[in-house]
Amino acid sequence: MAKITNGNESPFHRLQRELGDRISAAEPGEQLPPEPELARQMGVSRSTLREAMRSFEAQGLLMRRQGAGTFVVDKTDVFETGLEVLESLETIAERSGLQISMGGLDIMEFSADDEIAEIFDAPIGSKMVSVTRVINAKGRAAAYLQDILPAEILAKHDLDDNFSGSILDLLIKREDISLGSSHTEIKAEAATSTVARALHIQRGDVLLLLEADLTTDKGKIIDHSYSYFLPGYFRLFVNRRIGII
Repeated sequence: MAKITNGNESPFHRLQRELGDRISAAEPGEQLPPEPELARQMGVSRSTLREAMRSFEAQGLLMRRQGAGTFVVDKTDVFETGLEVLESLETIAERSGLQISMGGLDIMEFSADDEIAEIFDAPIGSKMVSVTRVINAKGRAAAYLQDILPAEILAKHDLDDNFSGSILDLLIKREDISLGSSHTEIKAEAATSTVARALHIQRGDVLLLLEADLTTDKGKIIDHSYSYFLPGYFRLFVNRRIGII
């Protein structure tokens, strides 16, 4: 059956649709034609083609390799998990057989401003620690993570050379902390310049953001986190029961 298209479709949206169809029909790992040839085939300029391809790179559907070309990403190599149970990316990857690594680790101590103090119900100026890092999947940056914690919960020197990237796993192993639950907000967010640079995407590209507060069993917030995910690398779902009227 012929695909129904919008007669008012802009040339750029047409390009995105046709490029998306081409990616969907390609085999995992298949190399796209060189940019000049692909632009000629699709009837657009190279600059327009690059702009369209960037959105597919941000979704994790294309991977550009310097000096080699652009390749279709294996669609089976994704983080697939339900959100009912809080787990680290490392745990999900191990269960799924995915190979991941950490890069771009940055640990910073700072004093809480009004906003951070309110989140943690702490005095302004309290000593805090921020831990940011990039998680790579198959050699491609797939997630940008930031955790903010009170320094008495996690000090800079607590992160040794064996730190793999998961603050959650570190806290789970702690015998002096009993974790309770995590309140998580899920939303789409445009990449800031910092996040875009870390993930090698364009500023403004849309990412999946999970902003969460992790509490102890007493309800005290001990970790406020931001997890930015490239949509094409993550398939998240929730099992919901039917409400009773």
